[in-house]
Amino acid sequence: MPNPQPSARVPRFSPLLREVGSCCLLTAALLLLFSCSKPEDFQKSLQGKLINAKSGDVIDLPEGKFHLDRTLSLTVNGVTIRGKGMDKTILSFAGQKTGAQGMLIKANDFVIEDVAIEDTAGDALTIQDASNITVRRVRVEWTRGPNSANGPYGIYPVSCKNLLVEDSVARGAADAGIYVGQSENVVLRRNHVEFNVDGFEIENTENVDAYENVSTHNTGGMGVFNLPNLPRQGGRHIRVYNNQLVDNNTPNFAPKSLGPIYYLPTGTGMYIMAIRDVEVFNNKIQNNNTVNIYIINYHTGVDEESLRDTAASPITQQVFAPDDKRYDPFVRDVYLHDNDISGGGQSPDNRVDGVKMLAAALGGKLPDILYDGVVDPGWGHKRPNPGQLCLSKNAAASFLNFDAAGGMHHPVRDVKRYECSLPALSAVAIPQAAAGGK
Repeated sequence: MPNPQPSARVPRFSPLLREVGSCCLLTAALLLLFSCSKPEDFQKSLQGKLINAKSGDVIDLPEGKFHLDRTLSLTVNGVTIRGKGMDKTILSFAGQKTGAQGMLIKANDFVIEDVAIEDTAGDALTIQDASNITVRRVRVEWTRGPNSANGPYGIYPVSCKNLLVEDSVARGAADAGIYVGQSENVVLRRNHVEFNVDGFEIENTENVDAYENVSTHNTGGMGVFNLPNLPRQGGRHIRVYNNQLVDNNTPNFAPKSLGPIYYLPTGTGMYIMAIRDVEVFNNKIQNNNTVNIYIINYHTGVDEESLRDTAASPITQQVFAPDDKRYDPFVRDVYLHDNDISGGGQSPDNRVDGVKMLAAALGGKLPDILYDGVVDPGWGHKRPNPGQLCLSKNAAASFLNFDAAGGMHHPVRDVKRYECSLPALSAVAIPQAAAGGK
């Protein structure tokens, strides 16, 4: 019997496997192109995609570190920018030549996730006049660490509605790591901010839930306040809960040209200024060297040294010389309860005149909770607590109303006058925060 012949059959892939193989080769080619192309080619390609995007588009960014030298901008609604992870897709603006921001977004229904923005000349991620915004797993950072030449703001939404910032990181901002200003319906959750001047700023904004965030090693942990001479006034209804505001003792590195933030005392855990309807509960606020919580009216927050510097910059002039008849400078209806507060005021910042004077009068240390006691004359001074500051179950936190209006002649240390409760504020509901939200 003749020997059998070798089979002439040639193995072949199924049509499906051929398609998969082609896709893999194409993906590999694109990744190689992104990784090996010149920085200007990547920048031109990405900006082109942003300009030509249509609603519903997802712009996928590959893994790698990409150098850009000018601001990226988007004005098309309904676009998503998605990287491979905040430590895997890095947009570096070191040596930026054109524009102040890293990214400037003026579009509704915008999502950005899983990307890092580093070393911008000015603000890292600016979002203006927009609705339905999601910032998720985004890292903004100035990699040289605290430095007065860093950009002012990390994540910087202004005049936005229905805003979610979650699971993000901000480091090195010369003003605030995560700022929300003149906005409405905001959720800030599970973010980590460190080595900024101010960790979080919630300014002239209404309806905010800030929870499960960590703010540490900043100059100040969190500010909740209203300022005058801004288009939107009347920020209120702020809930701050389940956060950690601890060890915020990094020396203030803001340049004087930025105005008020230059005067933020090193070692401030949280400050609440010129605002109403604020509920702070179930937080860990500890070991902030000047004060754990500072509750003040606008004029106490602006000390004499600040007033002498009104000509320092247009920002300072605007904020420290208010002529806004809409503005309410007083703080009221603040409810602090069930917080773990301790270890504050052990080494106050003598760089700021007001803090230096107060610490000297108190033997060099300040209490955990400091209240200026200044109220609107129309509220009735004969009532024991006309400003409706309520404190309840805040561990063994020390307290002082230092009687700013009375020249500190009648300070009140007895917290019992302020042991009361206020109605719980309602949760903030925005569509994109519903999944897994609180």
